[in-house]
Amino acid sequence: MDELLSIGINALYLLALINPISKVSILTALMPEKEDPRFRSLTNRSSFVAVCILFGAMIVGDFLLRSVFRVDLYSLRLAGGVVVFWVGLNALRRGVFFENDAHTGIADMALVPLACPMIAGPATIAACIGLRVQYGVFNSTMSMLLALALNHVIMLLSPFIGRMLNRSHILSALIRITGLIVMTIGTQMALDGLAGWLKAQQL
Repeated sequence: MDELLSIGINALYLLALINPISKVSILTALMPEKEDPRFRSLTNRSSFVAVCILFGAMIVGDFLLRSVFRVDLYSLRLAGGVVVFWVGLNALRRGVFFENDAHTGIADMALVPLACPMIAGPATIAACIGLRVQYGVFNSTMSMLLALALNHVIMLLSPFIGRMLNRSHILSALIRITGLIVMTIGTQMALDGLAGWLKAQQL
């Protein structure tokens, strides 16, 4: 029971970092109709690539950081926190998480920006590595898969959700509120990274 509770809590934490509302806004703008034959392919491909990136980060991320790049986990947390803070600040100020480039194809967007960095971004990668170190492979993998499954369902429903929110004129306000939450998460990640650095200096 404790293991299941831990997986659920960690999955919700990862889901907050993944930030499904950002996917709703961009997918609604890209494909307002769910019946578009490219829609399911786009969402499936982006989720699959994100799973591969995050699972790979959990398995070999800590080893690569420490042994290859000579980077400690607290540095990744600090850098990821700064990036997440900036993304949240941009959403809070401008009401958008991402602005689409008119020259970018629909198929290309499954990889960039949807899979990376909007799903498997610096903060999510850092969190997955941290969960792997703290809770082990099974817990962190199940948490990651559950979070991505929930995000995938929301992505599939994004045209309906987006139309409903636009009809109520609350999508922009919801993006700004979510941006504030994302900023808070980014700040906490940066502070955790800074605390880890300070602790390492005292050893």
